[in-house]
Amino acid sequence: MKLSIIIPAHNEEGALPATISALSARLSGAQINHEIIVVNDNSRDNTRAVAQQLSPRFPVQVIDNTGPNGYGLAVRLGIQHFSGDAVAIVMADASDAPEDVVKFFQTMESKGVDCVFGSRFIPGGRTIDYPWPKKILNRFANLFIRLLFGLRYNDMTNAFKMYRREVILGTQPLLSHHFNLTVELPLKAIIRGYSYEVVPNIWINRKTGISKFKIKEMGSRYLFIVIYCWLEKWLSRGNYLKKDQLN
Repeated sequence: MKLSIIIPAHNEEGALPATISALSARLSGAQINHEIIVVNDNSRDNTRAVAQQLSPRFPVQVIDNTGPNGYGLAVRLGIQHFSGDAVAIVMADASDAPEDVVKFFQTMESKGVDCVFGSRFIPGGRTIDYPWPKKILNRFANLFIRLLFGLRYNDMTNAFKMYRREVILGTQPLLSHHFNLTVELPLKAIIRGYSYEVVPNIWINRKTGISKFKIKEMGSRYLFIVIYCWLEKWLSRGNYLKKDQLN
């Protein structure tokens, strides 16, 4: 089974070398066949050149998003080009631990599930240097989603998740342009009947560069996607369910 890693990168020249080298080393050490797709998200720095320089040493492919930049748009472009049997979305800033990528992949294989979702807020998970205002908003947002959809999973906004190829195909069309994609993809996967396993993961605040997440800009975008998915759940009459759920 081949794993694709999608890394959306907007002005991440300082973070990419360490992130990619650590990822590839861990995956190779675990004998996981992999590719790394860096989506240069309309960067104004040397992100593209840095990623290209890494390609002779690592299985890196660089794709340019030349239109409007946005996390969701970059990831959506990346999933149009991945060749693996499964795909993980990993942040360029090294906030996601490479050993967790290996753990997610091994869980997917051993459990036979369609998706693996990380949680930083269950035993074994943790956050390092998480800004308190952001953490408080995160907990309220996730509580709202859990209550609205009746879910036990408590970290829906966590960007770090892994999906089999058929899940990516089965959750189309995707609408999110920004970080609200972190909610749209898993909610659609759950609503449409794909199986998932939740495992603990570690999140580390970035050491270089500037966070692209803007709290003031994201509230209404998250709410739109959550309500959109809720409407699908209750009004679609199962039209988008996974095929084996319809039998």
